[in-house]
Amino acid sequence: MSMQDQPDDHWHEECGIVGIYGDERAAEQVYLGLYALQHRGQESAGIASADGSCLEHHKGLGLVWSVFADPAVMPKLTGHAAIGHNRYSTRGTTTLINAQPILIECRTGKIAVAHNGTITNASQLRKDMQDSGSIFQTTSDSEIVLHLIARSREGDVVSSVMDALKKLVGAYCFVFLTQDTLIAARDPLGFRPLSIGRHGDAFMVASETCAFDIMGAEYIRPVKPGEVVVIDKDGMRSLWLPESPRKSFCIFEHIYFSRPDSLIFGEKVDKIRRKLGKRLAEDSPADADIVISVPDSGNTAALGFARVSGLRYEIGLIRNHYVGRTFIAPHQDKRKLDVKVKLNPVSGVLDGKRVVLVDDSIVRGTTMRQIVRLLRDKGAREVHVRISSPPIMHPCYYGIDISKHSELIASEKSIEQIRAYLNADSLGYLTIPGMLSTVENPGDYCTACFSGDYSTPLPEQFDKYCI
Repeated sequence: MSMQDQPDDHWHEECGIVGIYGDERAAEQVYLGLYALQHRGQESAGIASADGSCLEHHKGLGLVWSVFADPAVMPKLTGHAAIGHNRYSTRGTTTLINAQPILIECRTGKIAVAHNGTITNASQLRKDMQDSGSIFQTTSDSEIVLHLIARSREGDVVSSVMDALKKLVGAYCFVFLTQDTLIAARDPLGFRPLSIGRHGDAFMVASETCAFDIMGAEYIRPVKPGEVVVIDKDGMRSLWLPESPRKSFCIFEHIYFSRPDSLIFGEKVDKIRRKLGKRLAEDSPADADIVISVPDSGNTAALGFARVSGLRYEIGLIRNHYVGRTFIAPHQDKRKLDVKVKLNPVSGVLDGKRVVLVDDSIVRGTTMRQIVRLLRDKGAREVHVRISSPPIMHPCYYGIDISKHSELIASEKSIEQIRAYLNADSLGYLTIPGMLSTVENPGDYCTACFSGDYSTPLPEQFDKYCI
């Protein structure tokens, strides 16, 4: 598939996960948490619940509200513990069988899992297990960890989970649920965020702290890299995987993925995005009249850019929030209508103006090119594109849906060539040092998609066996 054939021009995070233990309305609380994490995955959703003697689950394709729209569903998800999942498929297919949580029954009893991330050695693990007789039902690497748990010789489920996790390479945050135990785990490199909260006597875990807000919970702390948190009737305790010599927090959680109202990797997302915009204005100023953003991803960085540059911030593009990734244009070329359906320029703001257009990233360039054309068609005299991250030159193998150099315009073109392709008057990116200057511990962050410095060994061929 060529760059021109791609329907979207942003990274996509895989999913969001939530877990609760100690609340008699656990499934309802997880539902609310998934609602807050809807931005992390819109293709499927699911909840598994436990009451001490039984483990049930429900999942489906679509947004959270549609999966649980039937009023008969939630009353069946009873119990004091539950886990939930929102999914965005990266390279696997969008089918119900790949929706999560995945529930199995093995020697130690029933267990359900929800996963955020990508296991980079999943293909080899899968092949080894298939060669020895294992049968897989999905194309998800999350199922692989369940097989590892089922095959473990350890005597109890917690030890079996630890045994399985030690065999994994890559990025993962897991929540596991048995009839009487909730287990949360984060990989030793810490690629993806996972936090712990509390509401009364109930403990909660979630991909982002914004989920705690809607559930009325108090944020306690992050799950640390390599930490496995076990929550049961005796409370919460921690076990530890072998320590990694480095950390690799995904910088794109701050740039794009996480909600601005979340606390991620110990820092406020909104604050970091404003810093990114401010640094961008310092490094790549523009002689212009106004600053606008590509909503919603560029909003906060644009505010930072406007503050430092002294230019007036305006709302120059209106986003249609009711258009999903599945938009279909009957009898017309979908690619030509995608941007017009999702974004509409405000002509009164743009007419005759020299415009700075701020966004978080450029992946393929197709969408940005159309946006620049829209602004010019509505009277913008000049369009200066500013990007609050460096050029994306390398694939990500740790939980983002770009895994080929051919899908990245910056891997094939210089900044000047990209500017010409966009038909922009100027184009400016942040540098890697400039980007990292906005966070407290820059050495803890993964910059592989910009620098090619990967934190783990990668397989020769990265295949479809991912979430």
